[in-house]
Amino acid sequence: AYHDMLPKVGAQISMSRRGNCLDNASMESFFSHLKTEGLYPYDIRNLTEAQRRIEKYIRFYNRERPQRKLKKLTPVEYRRQFAA
Repeated sequence: AYHDMLPKVGAQISMSRRGNCLDNASMESFFSHLKTEGLYPYDIRNLTEAQRRIEKYIRFYNRERPQRKLKKLTPVEYRRQFAA
């Protein structure tokens, strides 16, 4: 039922090869950081506050939080290297 509902709400179904857990590793890592750094430390009482915190964390993650895998650059700084 869930699978059939996705196209009806405009969601695109995306599935990897069977048994390949590494396909989602980068997003799983991001969501882990989002929850532990951007949500759990705060007393969020409603959906509006949750959305505000998530948006704020995404901006922080992309613009200010250095990434070890990106040679201690932020994602924005890392992308700028290739755009120059």
